[in-house]
Amino acid sequence: MNNLNEKEKMLSGELYDANDAVLVEERQRSKDLCFRYNQTQPSKMKERKGIIKTLFGKTGKMFLIEQPFYCDYGYNIEIGENFYTNVNVVILDCAKVTFGDNVFIAPNCGFYTVNHPLDVETRNTGLEYAKPITVGNNVWIGAGCSILPGVTIGDNAVIGAGSVVVKDIPANVLAVGNPCKVIREI
Repeated sequence: MNNLNEKEKMLSGELYDANDAVLVEERQRSKDLCFRYNQTQPSKMKERKGIIKTLFGKTGKMFLIEQPFYCDYGYNIEIGENFYTNVNVVILDCAKVTFGDNVFIAPNCGFYTVNHPLDVETRNTGLEYAKPITVGNNVWIGAGCSILPGVTIGDNAVIGAGSVVVKDIPANVLAVGNPCKVIREI
């Protein structure tokens, strides 16, 4: 018998009810912080940095997240040193999303840990599940990329613009496309 609450189920990759009151409240907190972040003057770097440190589970000392930025929970996001995202980045962090050091993300990228059952009856009950995303060190992700649940991108990889990453990408490669595939070693 499973005695886990809905948050514990979410974090362990099991089917969970996203309409659970605790999860709804935690997403609302995150939305409020994202709203505050996105409404803060771009020149108020110290205030912006403080909001992200409150929102994220872990940050390095040096990071810049351009506005607007959106996420589901925030506490499942961990970023390393020298992290940069351009505008309109979305991280649906129902599972852990971990970024290494020296990660650069172009505009309009999405990191989506959440997924829904293929079975229509189960899906229509509102249940979903989440799988973590891991991005290594020294990774560059081009504009308009989608990184899907359970993906790991290896160190020093470059993901070309417009890619849809559905499977792991090894270290030291250029990968591009829909679905994203390795083009060559770098």
